[in-house]
Amino acid sequence: MNKPILSSIILAIGLALAGLFVYCGIHQIASKDRVVSVKGLSTRDVQADFVVWPLDFCVRGNDISALYDDMARIEKTAKAFFLDKGFKESELARGNISIDDNWSSYYGARPEFHYTLRTSLIISTPDVERVKANLGCQSELLRKGFILQAYDWNTDFQYNGLTDLKPEMVQEATQNARQVAQKFAEDAQCRLGSIQHANQGQFSVESDNYQPWIKHVRVVTTVSYYLK
Repeated sequence: MNKPILSSIILAIGLALAGLFVYCGIHQIASKDRVVSVKGLSTRDVQADFVVWPLDFCVRGNDISALYDDMARIEKTAKAFFLDKGFKESELARGNISIDDNWSSYYGARPEFHYTLRTSLIISTPDVERVKANLGCQSELLRKGFILQAYDWNTDFQYNGLTDLKPEMVQEATQNARQVAQKFAEDAQCRLGSIQHANQGQFSVESDNYQPWIKHVRVVTTVSYYLK
């Protein structure tokens, strides 16, 4: 075979291979643009593992020294009451004391009592079940002549186990997202590829409206997959 023919054949083969490479490259780039983004959900209902329970009380009178004595007497009685209920001494603490001067500003007739002292007995405990069992027990103190007030909105049921729960929930949410993406790929007559981008999302912990010691934990992940 003479040299001009051989050169032409080699050139033709080179051009064919170059075209094939260009085609494959364009096809690969086009495939990378085919992406589906889906969301995966994971939820859990868990029990609170710690609670802060403030019980407010106040005393009124005209002698501040006598009022402090009355407050100390009420606090001592309330502490004894809750110790008898099974709470620990270390779980009971007094809150800040505030003083209102009722005569410094008023409308109409002057109030009977010059001063009002307010404070709280704060119960902080991991024994959530004991708190639940004693919600509303202030009526027992009322019969003894002591008024302690507890407000539902001010009782803080907490959940501190989120760190241990996160890996399992993220895995479940990611698996859920892949199932959604797989169904999308099948409907589009494609094959599901690798992950292009993933976002874990934010965890939320919300209290049940009627049982605040039950916490609703939720996470939504966003995952993008290549389609082939």
